Amino acid sequence: MYEDYYRFSAKPFQLNPDPRFFFGSKGHKRAMAYLDYGLSLGEGFIVITGEVGAGKTTLVRNLFRQLEAHNLVAAQLVSTQLDAEDTLRSVAASFGLEHEGLTKSALLKNLEDFLGAAARQGKRALLVVDEAQNLTQRAVEELRMLSNFQNSERSLIQTFLLGQPEFRGILQSPDMQQLRQRVVASYHLGPLDPDETRGYIEHRLRTVGWQGMPGFDDEAFAALHRFTGGIPRRINTTCDRLLLFGFLEEKTHFGEAEVDEVIADLKNEVAHQDFHGGTGINHPAPANGMPPNEDTARLAQRIEQVERSVNRILPIVRKILYTVSERRVTDDDTPPEQNDTTY
Repeated sequence: MYEDYYRFSAKPFQLNPDPRFFFGSKGHKRAMAYLDYGLSLGEGFIVITGEVGAGKTTLVRNLFRQLEAHNLVAAQLVSTQLDAEDTLRSVAASFGLEHEGLTKSALLKNLEDFLGAAARQGKRALLVVDEAQNLTQRAVEELRMLSNFQNSERSLIQTFLLGQPEFRGILQSPDMQQLRQRVVASYHLGPLDPDETRGYIEHRLRTVGWQGMPGFDDEAFAALHRFTGGIPRRINTTCDRLLLFGFLEEKTHFGEAEVDEVIADLKNEVAHQDFHGGTGINHPAPANGMPPNEDTARLAQRIEQVERSVNRILPIVRKILYTVSERRVTDDDTPPEQNDTTY
């Protein structure tokens, strides 16, 4: 919606991982170096951990983009809350292999044949496992056993394990000793610092044709970093809402006041109440039914915030409906002879 107003070629802060927007922060560059090293070995497991939204998936997709596509057979396993046999089925399905109704031995035979055929064609087989912290011990063991598939030259498959910070602790447990011995490279992605946060925002804007409009004050970038903690996905969500706000309010420049106004709205929404630990949940009243003065003040403040958010949303809805109706009227008024339809 705001892309036309700011003359962008696309949305700069979409949530879906897109290697076009890869930003080489210090941490991401170092992680890429570790991944390159791990890939050069051609075997074992590569582990990448980081907070939710830190950019783990984007990092791996950027790596894949740099590899020669015709020499790459990659599959991604997203749902990891599976038992051992279902994990094998999911791996087979990810590579496009038959998996329904097959025994475990048949699944393993299909996978080994497929990986062997790929190797004979000179192709590299990579398996990306998201949310690795949810893997059961038996599921991990099945993945480890897949790494035993090899020909006379090298392993037939290499696995990327992407997980949240707690996965680092899980790897240190005694049950994970055999997997640890197969890890050839690992890295933890931390948050962006204030300068990197600014560079990240400007990089994504330039990728879609930003020419300096809208502008940002130094204080605006500082406020964005404070609120998001330097986590890329949080930055995307907040900046997307900021640009929508700017479009609706016809803003061409953002300062700290505009950023704080958007942040105040976001803090009232459930999806963003985990930023810096805010829950937005009212405490229950005591047995006499009368909350203490502090809770009463908090409740009154909460109601005032909700009312302010509603008052802001109403004109936004009106503007959206007006924009949609104007476009519909324009389309309906187009003479038939001007349509591009060919018969």
